[in-house]
Amino acid sequence: MNLDWLHFTPWASLSGGVLLGVASAMFILLNGRILGISGILGGLLPPKAGDSVWRVAFLLGMFAAPLVFNALAPAGFASAPRIDATEWTVVTAGLLVGIGTRYSSGCTSGHGVCGLSRMSPRSLVATLSFMGAGFITVYLLRHII
Repeated sequence: MNLDWLHFTPWASLSGGVLLGVASAMFILLNGRILGISGILGGLLPPKAGDSVWRVAFLLGMFAAPLVFNALAPAGFASAPRIDATEWTVVTAGLLVGIGTRYSSGCTSGHGVCGLSRMSPRSLVATLSFMGAGFITVYLLRHII
C-alpha cells in the first residue's frame, strides 16, 4: 500500500473532525436533537408546521459553507477533491446511501458521530454495517470486478 503524500491532509481532517464533534455536541445540548443530516432532511418531507424553518436554515448553511470558505480562504489553500469515478457511479452511490439511511433509520453522521458517542447499540450495529459494506464494495470494485 502506498500513501499519497500529496493528498494526505491530517490537519484539515483533524480540524474538520473537531468542528463536526463540537457542532454535534452543541446541537444536542442546545436543541436536544441528534445532528443527523438524513433526519434533518427527512423532517422536511412532509414538512410539519413550525418545524421546518430551522431545518431549511441548517441545510442552507451546509450548502453555503463551502462557498463562504472558498470566498474567504487564501488562494490555493484547499484543492478540489479528486473522484476517480464517472458521474453515473457517483449518482448511483448517492442513491444507495440514501436507501441505506432509510433502512438504518439514520445516516453516518447521526449513527457514527452522535450515536456512538452516546454508546447506542443500534448505532454501533449501523456503523459497523456502513463500514463493512464500504470495505467490501471497495475491495470488490478494485480487486475482483
